[in-house]
Amino acid sequence: MNIRQSAVILLIAAIAWTQPAVAQADEDQGRQIGFTCLGCHGIEGQRNAYPSFRVPRLGGQGSDYIETALQAYRAGTRPHPTMNAQASSLSDEDIDNLLAWLETSGSAKDIATEEQVAGSAAETCIACHGADSEGVVPQPPVLAGQHEDYLVYALNQYKDGTRSGNVMAAFAAPLTDADIAMIADYYAAQDGLETLEK
Repeated sequence: MNIRQSAVILLIAAIAWTQPAVAQADEDQGRQIGFTCLGCHGIEGQRNAYPSFRVPRLGGQGSDYIETALQAYRAGTRPHPTMNAQASSLSDEDIDNLLAWLETSGSAKDIATEEQVAGSAAETCIACHGADSEGVVPQPPVLAGQHEDYLVYALNQYKDGTRSGNVMAAFAAPLTDADIAMIADYYAAQDGLETLEK
């Protein structure tokens, strides 16, 4: 090895040494941030004031979905005054830490199969939210065990365009009120998501 090669290796080593380490998500810090979340998502049956619906269950929800939702609340593309305010106070690092904590809250999965929902409005849903959704990226939210009235609320927001910037608007647009009610009833009856534990 000549002097020039040695100098290049030393320069690369010096640059690598001075680079900050990639921060690992801090579950304990996420738990501290999550105390605020528990005020609504940690009380079984807690209701949103207006419009009235039960606050969604997050225990076992996928971190991809929660991250997407928090970023949408922060950007204002998913309107909800309380959640917009909460998310606007979170940095990317805060969100990563919060997700690290939430990942310890359980692991629910949607269990719908084509046979169970054949011929119903939920038949389309299983392509992403069903038992075979592992390959979908980003991972869609778990619907099994979610509160029925929250699912109705969310589907109506997708249908009327209140929630924007995602593929759900196209799927929700043709749904009738009866379709929405049937889908919400079906998924709410499944075992899955749980209220966060304090």
